[in-house]
Amino acid sequence: MTSLSTHVLDTAHGCPAEGVAIELLSGDDTLLFAGVTNADGRCPSLPPIEPGRYQLTFAVAAYYRARGTVLADPPFLDVIAVHFGVADDGHYHVPLLLSPYGYSTYRGS
Repeated sequence: MTSLSTHVLDTAHGCPAEGVAIELLSGDDTLLFAGVTNADGRCPSLPPIEPGRYQLTFAVAAYYRARGTVLADPPFLDVIAVHFGVADDGHYHVPLLLSPYGYSTYRGS
């Protein structure tokens, strides 16, 4: 089995993004996990996964609205979907650095 983690950082406010709703879906869009980030911007209860294709979704607009950030209607970013592949056993870390108007992700360690 492969372990999976994420870390969401709010670059607009310079802090971990607490309260971001996250979903993990398999390649056939089966929901495998739903939760929210903790005070450190992490979601430690993500389940182990097998090699294959996956999607992590992050509810960005809802997070910023909850912080009191005024967003356009519709917001520039609403839900960010990160599609990624797992080729082997080991650890996959998918961090997300976000702002209301941009984001970055990569395979971390």
